[in-house]
Amino acid sequence: MTSTTPAQADLKLEAIVIPVSDVDRSKKFYQDLGWRLDADFAFDNGFRVVQVTPPGSPASIQFGTRITNQRPGTAEGIYLVVSDIAAARDQLAALGADVGGVFHPEAPGAQFGRVPDGQAGGPATDRASYGSFATFRDLDGNAYLIQEVTHRLPGRVDSTVTEYASVNDLVGALRRAAAAHGEHEARNGGAFDENWPDWYAAYMVAEHHGDDLPK
Repeated sequence: MTSTTPAQADLKLEAIVIPVSDVDRSKKFYQDLGWRLDADFAFDNGFRVVQVTPPGSPASIQFGTRITNQRPGTAEGIYLVVSDIAAARDQLAALGADVGGVFHPEAPGAQFGRVPDGQAGGPATDRASYGSFATFRDLDGNAYLIQEVTHRLPGRVDSTVTEYASVNDLVGALRRAAAAHGEHEARNGGAFDENWPDWYAAYMVAEHHGDDLPK
């Protein structure tokens, strides 16, 4: 008798519940930030759930009434990953978020705050992927950590898929490929590379999957 191992079930994280004190106020706050309103369901027993999704995100935020026993404002450690920390920070501020300045850790670990203890102002040296942060809180104090990720660590993405969640992510990848390709041409005497589309494609796929980048 041959035994078979069942296939690993997909467990896709799609929504995180946050506690808020005023559902309508929070709904407006997140919509003003440009987050997509997916649902707003209310029931006769007082249960209400609102779901919003940040631009380009596969996961959503839910809040409402009778949806959690957490005290409003106690959610922390919600990561928002961006390809350009400065642009994302400025956009959130322009849309009304009370967002702090960009910072990077001087020691491992990041905390929530304007420029937290053990952190230094400004982006990470050489804009190292995973190294630059900013924070903001919603109207109740639920805390978000914005992190710049441009080159993912190996194993962090499906090795069979290369995709970009938004136009901004794709534009950022193209700009990084263009800058790296300029250095590639300079190293090779400055001659125009007629095969630049192939080089761009190889660079963008390698960067996305955390593989060694072409030189």
